[in-house]
Formats: sequence, structure tokens, C-alpha cells
Amino acid sequence: MSRLLAAWTLAALSLLGGCVTQPVVVSGEPVTATDEALWALLEDYFDEWLSFRATTATAMGFPGYDAQLELSATEAHWDSQLEMARLYLEEARAIDPAGLSRQGRLSLDLFLRDREQDLAGGIFPAWLMPFDGFDGGVPATLILYGSGEGAQPFETPGDYQRWIQRASMFPRWVDGAIAAMRRGLAEGVTPPAVVMEKSLRMLSAGMAESPEASVFYAPIRKLPRGWKPAEREQIRVAMVRLIEERLTPSYRRLHDFVRDEYLPGCREGTAWVELPDGRAWYRHLVAQHTTLPADDALPASIHATGLAEVARIRSAMETVKREVGFEGDLQQFFAWVRNEPAFYYDDPEDLLQGYRTLRRRINARLPRLFSYRPRADYVVRPIESFRAESEAGAEYAAPSADGSVPGIFYINTFNLRAQPKFGMETLSLHEASPGHHYQSSVQAEMTDLPRFRRFGDYTAYSEGWALYAESLGRELGLFREPMAWFGRLNDEMLRAMRLVVDTGLHTRGWSREQAIRYMQENSSMADSDIVAEVDRYIVWPGQALAYKLGDLHLQRLRGKYQQALGGRFDVRDFHWQVLRDGALPLDLLEEKLDRWAGLAPALP
Repeated sequence: MSRLLAAWTLAALSLLGGCVTQPVVVSGEPVTATDEALWALLEDYFDEWLSFRATTATAMGFPGYDAQLELSATEAHWDSQLEMARLYLEEARAIDPAGLSRQGRLSLDLFLRDREQDLAGGIFPAWLMPFDGFDGGVPATLILYGSGEGAQPFETPGDYQRWIQRASMFPRWVDGAIAAMRRGLAEGVTPPAVVMEKSLRMLSAGMAESPEASVFYAPIRKLPRGWKPAEREQIRVAMVRLIEERLTPSYRRLHDFVRDEYLPGCREGTAWVELPDGRAWYRHLVAQHTTLPADDALPASIHATGLAEVARIRSAMETVKREVGFEGDLQQFFAWVRNEPAFYYDDPEDLLQGYRTLRRRINARLPRLFSYRPRADYVVRPIESFRAESEAGAEYAAPSADGSVPGIFYINTFNLRAQPKFGMETLSLHEASPGHHYQSSVQAEMTDLPRFRRFGDYTAYSEGWALYAESLGRELGLFREPMAWFGRLNDEMLRAMRLVVDTGLHTRGWSREQAIRYMQENSSMADSDIVAEVDRYIVWPGQALAYKLGDLHLQRLRGKYQQALGGRFDVRDFHWQVLRDGALPLDLLEEKLDRWAGLAPALP
């Protein structure tokens, strides 16, 4: 996509009343001419970035993309993104940092780092694996959007027409995906068969014997009664034709290809290092998610940290076991926890209502530790049935950029024995407030930041923050019961085990069964959750390492500044300083906080 087209898109978004912003610096810093030039470059980049991710743009609340579908499973799409990164990197390198404000310099540093990371990862053919049994990719996104339960709007006739236009492109996406997967088979770049097999259930959800039985028929049932009858009928006929002629046949074609041709050729092993240049690819992914240097020693160091953390948390679990008067070893305690009916709900709605009650309770206590509250709140919903079986226990979707659409805290009700009551406080702190909801909402509301920062992410920062948020429970008056504290320890154990299992699977020859067994031996997690977690690490290597490593970094920083500032340390101010500039790599976050605490000189 050309810079000219990117500029046109910027203008179009402005006319449409979108979230394009001008640099209003609320920190009091003067804006220089160089800042303005950098801002224009970064905004052009973001619009071009959105054009490659139309469904993501819809989720972010940006208008103008709802009728588009990215053809992401093609080499041309992949190469165009890399070329875009190269061009913008060259332009950004030509900007003199000496002429920038503090925020401008930080934005430039981050942008250069990100584009260099893009190019470093571009040598690895991730596009040859366009979806799998964990990440359903575009097929899963369209099912979610087309069900009427996702970000795709269905309110006006124009909304319905835009959905029809977007979904009509799905056969082309399927063409590209099948071609990519066939090439992946030839080049030995495939997901493991044991994980890919789970995608068949997701693809089946897009197939139906009749339009009325299709998940895509739901928006037809919601056609507003106030529309003219002829208008309603026109939309209904077009939607039915879309289901019959494009969506159902495309999902069936992709499903049958995966079942009959792709799965038989997928690799049996689970280690990422088995892929072509897999060892370097794994190091890159670890560095990308953790923001740590991509050196050969990093996986071994992470593995050792994980073993130490698992041992520490097991010791704390032993203490809880004694406090509740349980007689037996830790494995027997885990079995009791998994099987004791009193620890679980029988009705999914009771579980959801329990989280809604927790939302009100936690929100009321957050001013103790936070001076800022996001404009948008969040709602609690169940994970949709078509994807629940292969998903973990919960997830979070950020609110729209303007705060008009709330965040969503999704709870997996597929297996209620994977949702213990004692784990609800810690899970809510992590996924909702003050975890992901606070971090992503505050970041999106910082309109003086360029949009690549408002909507960007570093996994070690965002997931490290969410795990750190769990540790605030006792300060918020939670975890008063021993089993609620066990819930916190059990979730922390999950993040510690990830350090061991991810590196074990991908660098130490661990089998899937060995990884599952290790997690069973060290936590009371339900087997269904453990299997889903292990399969996630297999197809998304490195990502799960970022939680514990980010949390350990934040815990260390809080202790560092408490010691340095003594009585002048204000935890509310510390939290604001961590959140106020959006997601940052761990090293740049520490450099910024050192300047805040007076441990490093201010930028000239």
C-alpha cells in the first residue's frame, strides 16, 4: 500500500469521525516541529498497518474497515508488510532525536525497535501456518463477527451490507490459506497434528445443513422491526445467499482439506526447533515476547528461573494445605481440590453472576491503590460455545478506543470443574480490573500518544502487569480465606510452570505428554485446562514466558523504588507511572522509572 493511499485513509477516517488524533501533549511538554513531523509519520504508518488488519481495526473501533477482509494467508500480504516496515524504518531513522520532546524521543525509540523486530521476524515463514487448533485466525474471527456477538456492528442497513461485503471475500482467503498450507506441507512448516486436529470443531461451526441452522443466521433474527419491510427482506435474502453460496461451502471446503489432506501431513513432534531454522525462530519469538535479548543462553536461564519459582510456590501451597487441616501430601491435596463439589458451581449462570459481583466489589476498592480510573468499565460474558472446548479458562477483550463499548471479561463455562470458586478473585484481578482492563484502557485513553503506542503491546509488559495485578489482592482486602490464597498461588504456579514447560517443549525434547504430566504434578488445574495450556505453548511459543518474567521485573522495580524513596514512595503514583506511557519494553520501562525516582538524570 502506498503512502499516498495511507494519507487518503487518514483523511477518510477524519471525515468519518474516527479516532484519528492530533498531538495534544497533556504532560506540559512543548511540541517541536520535529515532533510534528514524527507524529505525521507515525500516524501514516498506523493507518497503513490497519489496512493489513481490517478485522483488528473493527475490534479496535476504527470505522472504514468493516467491509474489508485481509488476505493474510498469502506471501504477497506478508511481503507487503515487510516492505512497509523497511520503508518506514528508513524514514524514521532520518529523524533527528535531538529535536524531539521526551515523549517524541520515546516514540521514536519504540518505533525503530518495533520495525527492526518486524524485519528480524520476517525471515521466518509464519504465514504458511495461517491458523490452527488454538489460534483459529480469520475463520474463527468471522464466525465470532458473523454471529453478531463480536465487534462487527449490525445496527443499520449499511452495517449489514458491510458485513456481506467482508464475508464475501472469505472464499478468496480460503484459496490463499489452502495454497499456503500445501506449501507448508512441502517445506515442512506445519503445526503439530495433535493441535491442528482441534481446528476441525471450529471449522464445523461455520457449516450448517440450512441457512437457518447456521451461526451466521443470528443477525438475520435481529433485523430491526422498525425498518421498511422491503428493506428487511432485501437484507434477509442477501444474507441467506451469503450463507448458502459463500460461507458454508468455504468452511466445508477448508474443513475437508484440513481433515483429508493437511492433517495427515502435519508433523508429529511438538518442538519449534524441528521447523526449518527453528532454533533461531524460537529465540526470536522468546525475545519478541519477553523483550529480552535473543541470545543462545536465554532459554536455559528462563528454564532455571521457572524451576526455582515452582519450588517456591509449592512450599507456599504446603502452608495452605496445613492451614486448612488437610492430611496427606500435596498431590492428594490437589486431587481433593479438583474433586470437592463445594469448590465448584453447577450452573454456568451462577459462575458468571459470581464474577459480576466481584466486579462491583473490586471496583469499589481500587482507589486505595490507583489514582486513575478508566472511562470504560467492563462486562462479563461466557466464551462462545463454538470455541470454548479449545480455549483456556478466561480472556479479555479491550473496550473501544472512545470508551463507548465496554471491555469484555470472557469466562469459559465449557467445563465448570475448570472454574473453581477459590480462583475467581485472582482471575478477575488478572483479566479485568486492575489487570488487563486498566492497562489497555488507560493506554487507549492517552490521546497525546501516537496510535501505534495507544494500541500497541509488549507481552512482557501487558501480561506482566496483569500477573502483578493479582499480587495486589491482599492490599485490596481480598484473599482473606486460605483457599482464596491458594487460588492466587495456583494461578501464579501456572505462570511459573510455563517457564519450565515452554522451554522444555521447544528446546529440551519434552513430549506433549511429559509437559501435561509436569503440570498435573504441580497444580490443581483441571486436566482440560492443562491440555489447552500445553497445546497453546506448542503453537504459540515464547508468549507464555512473558507473564512471569514481566511480573518478576515489576515486583523488583517496586521494591527498588520503595527502598530508594523510603517514605516518599507512593504506590498510587508508582502504578500511574507504570501505566501512563502505555506498553513499553522492560528495559525502557526501567529507564523511565529510574528518571521518575531520581535515580537517573532527566533527558536533556
